[in-house]
Amino acid sequence: MVDDDQVSDCELLCVTEQCSDMEDSSDLYDVYGTDDSPPLWEDHQHQCLEDLENVECLRRKIKYYFMNPCEKYHARGRKPWKLILQLVKIAIITVQLVSFGLSNQMVVTFKEENLLTFKHLFLKDYVDGSMDTYAVYRQADAYDHIDHIIRQYGHLHNITVGNHEYEKNGSLYTPLSVCQEFYRNGTIFPGNDTFEIDTKVETDCVNVYPMYHPSLLEALPHFELHFKRMLSVKITFVLKAINLQTVRHRELPDCYDFTVMITFNNEAHSGRIKIDLENDVDINECRDWKVTGASARNIYLTVLFDCLIIVTCITSFSLCTRSVINGTQLQFEYTHYCKNNCGKEVPWSDKLEFVNGWYILIIVSDTLTIIGSILKIEIQTKVLTSYDVCSIFLGTGTMFVWIGVIRYMGYFRKYNILILTLRAAFPNVIRFICCAGIIYLSYCFCGWIVLGPYHEKFRTLNTVSECLFSLINGDDMFPTFKNMKQKSSLVWIFSRVYLYTFVSLFIYMILSLFITIITDTYDTIKQQQQSGNPTSELQKFLSVCKDLPNSGAYRLDENNGCFLDRCINRFKKHQERLTSEA
Repeated sequence: MVDDDQVSDCELLCVTEQCSDMEDSSDLYDVYGTDDSPPLWEDHQHQCLEDLENVECLRRKIKYYFMNPCEKYHARGRKPWKLILQLVKIAIITVQLVSFGLSNQMVVTFKEENLLTFKHLFLKDYVDGSMDTYAVYRQADAYDHIDHIIRQYGHLHNITVGNHEYEKNGSLYTPLSVCQEFYRNGTIFPGNDTFEIDTKVETDCVNVYPMYHPSLLEALPHFELHFKRMLSVKITFVLKAINLQTVRHRELPDCYDFTVMITFNNEAHSGRIKIDLENDVDINECRDWKVTGASARNIYLTVLFDCLIIVTCITSFSLCTRSVINGTQLQFEYTHYCKNNCGKEVPWSDKLEFVNGWYILIIVSDTLTIIGSILKIEIQTKVLTSYDVCSIFLGTGTMFVWIGVIRYMGYFRKYNILILTLRAAFPNVIRFICCAGIIYLSYCFCGWIVLGPYHEKFRTLNTVSECLFSLINGDDMFPTFKNMKQKSSLVWIFSRVYLYTFVSLFIYMILSLFITIITDTYDTIKQQQQSGNPTSELQKFLSVCKDLPNSGAYRLDENNGCFLDRCINRFKKHQERLTSEA
């Protein structure tokens, strides 16, 4: 009846339970045989064979689901359209990203060069790379620097080599604003160790029109800085410019609004007023423009190319979503079979086998790319100017697309071991990182509070974390030890114990254990591949099916062929019974 080598233990158990009464029913066969009634043992036999057909159909469907595109082509003759679509998508998305990256690079370069220009124009005696030490220490220098800023702003047309212009509010130029923040009242006598201070901060702002008053004395003859109570002086003004370099790259120029903020920081009241210049950039669509010598057709071709990418990603999204749904349906069928026929609960590890993580990754990357492409089209047509948001979506989407290439490398047995190792080691790695992260945070907090006053790399939690992470990777070790100030012998000794224990613990122990986890997982996966033995209930279930992809057996499952085949068999059996009764 049934070949034992082709039926799993679970199926044998199910068949045995259903067919155990076949010999005992021989007497009934004699009785029914005399009354010309259908024999009972034939019903049992048909039921057993029908159950085996259902199981074999389910097994082929699941095995077909886990085949690679080439095997599916040999199994059912279906061309790997999804594979071809993914390869085409990788190529066009990469071209899109490179094009947008070159455009974004021009924007970033324009911003950085303007920031450097403003520092040279408005900061007195500025030298490149001197912002960390750019400060004033005398009252006369503070007034002199403010006067220099106002003078340079008033003579901007005569000194700048760029296309900078003042902002206009109607027909009037926007004024330069000088705001001084200081405590409301304060009486400070350091010689007597006494002070009286009102912590409420007041702000005094005045507007200066430097084109009409090109100096501090002319604009604000009664301007005075309250140095003992002063917290800061902020000088703010707006300049406009146009980025013309995009014209040569077949793109419409953008109009920029640079809000320049020069801050004299005196919050520490240490006798050193630090000066910093920052600018906020707003990119706007130019209202009236005309470009000759270049065709606008190239701009529209770029927009059409982005639309093509959106259509491609929507198609890829639909195909991958359909595959995820099919996998979920197969998982339900397999779970239902194991629960009803074998009385077993399917473990989560086997259930997750039906959820293809690569399809999920492709769906996420398609969603990000679609959003990024829409933003890119709006940027190309000057509806939006959010380069940063568009960069995040396009960059992340392209990263996921290229990571998805590893999936196709996994079809080769020698390359698949990397994917299997990463997947198998992931849970252990996460648990290990959680435990190691607790120790890492404890060192961060300790180093910040103890070594922060004596070492620049431990001043903030962010710099502490960066410094310790560099030490784990063996970077910047000697400067970290050397730059520790020896003002306190106790803290200096503590720093040595702290650094030596951290390096020894993380490099020689924790990092070695982390590598051991990966190595053990790699050896386990390699042994499993060499032995070829199934390692899960699902693999044992599928290992019974020995049909090769080109055997033609899988073509019966196409378009629910198993279901139709069962219906035809049942119809034939019913006809045979009617014939025998007649």
